[in-house]
Amino acid sequence: DEGIRRDTSLDALAKLRPVFHVQGTVTAGNSSQTSDGAAALLLMSEERAKAEGMQPLARFVSFAVGGVAPEVMGIGPIAAVPKALKLAKMTLADIDLIELNEAFAAQALAVIRELGMDEERVNVNGGAIALGHPLGCTGAKLTVQMLHELRRQDKQLGLITMCIGGGMGAAGIVECLN
Repeated sequence: DEGIRRDTSLDALAKLRPVFHVQGTVTAGNSSQTSDGAAALLLMSEERAKAEGMQPLARFVSFAVGGVAPEVMGIGPIAAVPKALKLAKMTLADIDLIELNEAFAAQALAVIRELGMDEERVNVNGGAIALGHPLGCTGAKLTVQMLHELRRQDKQLGLITMCIGGGMGAAGIVECLN
């Protein structure tokens, strides 16, 4: 409810100044707003879950971090995603849904294009520009969103990515246990 404004027009967006560089393309109109948010995840071994009488929602398959030059901050998932896929012995074709945290539209497009992601499987309910970017809980929020969407669509594998800042990126793969 704090994001896209009803009175936004292409003319108004065209008048916004670049945020980072005079010749840049990143503006307040194609960036996510900082939002309030909270999320929690409970991770434990399968044995512990059984001992506690709990039914796991998912299996954490792999996780990796990677980085690019700090001056091109935002595209760290380009380095992290291939590592997470390799650890899982998978390719992007194996992944059903992708949550790509996009602080800036240009950053998300660069990651999608460079990695050859199928846009139909990326942020199927909207990303940070539409839904907000709650700093400090992004990974947990995206994981919760992913698990519920995998269950809703009766899908199995999800890839969660985010840029961390300073050029770093993270990627995790989860398997929904329906």
